[in-house]
Amino acid sequence: MILRFLNLQGILGLAAAAILSSFLGMARIDAGHWKRQSTRFEQLYRGEVASHAETIAAVRAARERAHAEDNANAKRVRDAQTLINQRTADDLETRLADARHRARAQRLRQQPQAPAGDSGRAGPAMPGLPAAPGDPDHSTAQDRFPRPALGDDDALLATEQAIQLDELIQWVRAQAAIDVGDHRR
Repeated sequence: MILRFLNLQGILGLAAAAILSSFLGMARIDAGHWKRQSTRFEQLYRGEVASHAETIAAVRAARERAHAEDNANAKRVRDAQTLINQRTADDLETRLADARHRARAQRLRQQPQAPAGDSGRAGPAMPGLPAAPGDPDHSTAQDRFPRPALGDDDALLATEQAIQLDELIQWVRAQAAIDVGDHRR
């Protein structure tokens, strides 16, 4: 009885049903394959998103660490410069005061002195103090360099300017010696 229904149209219908069933089976296999691929691609995507977030966090942390190191380095350099400035100012003041003291002492030595025992009353005169040995005029004459014909005020001014220039040179050298480089490398 079944053979009766199996004519050309029935055979073609069965063949079409078999082909469609095989296509349906292949589609199910293909769907399963793409579902697994989709799950794998989703995992890769989530891994890339997590990696990107870690990179951003690492860059932020490195930026903050570099900023903190830069601030610490700037503070170190400022402290070193402040110390150099203070030391230079102190040395300058000390040397200028010493030069002024020596100039004052030199002026006092050059002033005509009244005898030590002369206090305005009659009596025997006491001799004054002799000139100090190692006179600066004598030391320059030995090297055949004449002492410049400067007044006391001019000589003091020249000495003060020489001291200022010397301290400026020392200050510049000290400032240049400060390591301001990048210590992170």
